[in-house]
This record gives sequence, C-alpha cells and structure tokens, in this order.
Amino acid sequence: MDQSNVFLADAAATLALGQSLAAELRGRPNLERLLLLRGQLGAGKTSLVQGLALGLGIEEPITSPTFALAQHYAGQLDGEVTHLIHLDLYRLEGRAAADLFLQEEEEALAQGAVLAVEWPERLGFEPAGALALDLVMEGEGRRARWIRTL
Repeated sequence: MDQSNVFLADAAATLALGQSLAAELRGRPNLERLLLLRGQLGAGKTSLVQGLALGLGIEEPITSPTFALAQHYAGQLDGEVTHLIHLDLYRLEGRAAADLFLQEEEEALAQGAVLAVEWPERLGFEPAGALALDLVMEGEGRRARWIRTL
C-alpha cells in the first residue's frame, strides 16, 4: 500500500478503500491474507469490510459479527471462488479471543480466504504477516493509518 495515512470523507470512501484492499490481499501469499482493524465503535471497521467483500465479488450483505463472533462468506471474482472470514473479537479477551482467532485462521488458510479481524487488540499478541489498520474518527470522516504496510 502506497499511503500510510488516508482521510476517508464518507462511507463511500471507506467502501472504496476496502475494495482496493481486496486486490492487495488477494495478491499476497495465503499466509499473509490477514487484515487487522482497530478503531473505536463507529469508526468504520465493518464498512471497510463491506468494501473488502465487494472487492472479492461477494454479493451477500455484510453485517457486524459482534454477536455471532465470526461470519464466513463466499463470492466469485474473475471466474474464481473467493472467501472472506469476518471475525469480531469485541466480546472476547485473552485465551478465548486467541483460540477463536487461531481456529478461524486455520479455516482461512484452508480456504485461501481473506481474514478480517475487528478488535485484534483483544488477542494479546500481534499475528505475523498481517496488514494492520487504525481507523480514527476525524470530523465528519475518519483517518485510516497503516500500522504495517503491504
């Protein structure tokens, strides 16, 4: 990713960023298709994942998995099946968060899926090979700051 700090004026800009990330993540090795999303409630994490899903050719509605903890989606792009796993660790901490993450990471690797994780700070460790992004509210929009770049 070229930019380390991007202002997103509205939901459309957040969706567009998610769509561009889909192409970046699909081009990475299977072990590095991991996106960690940090930000306060309402910062746009789920909106970004909705854009990511669009960029992966996923047509079904993407909702926050806060209560389900994980959602699995499949789509079609350029004649290939794509997969997205959307994980929300907001309600978990420590060992429970880590166990769920490791289970979903294994599934993502088996499917060649992109794994998007909201609230990764609940893990207590930083997964290797991840693209990490902070979404910070700024006026009417938000700022996306890369913690690690592709």
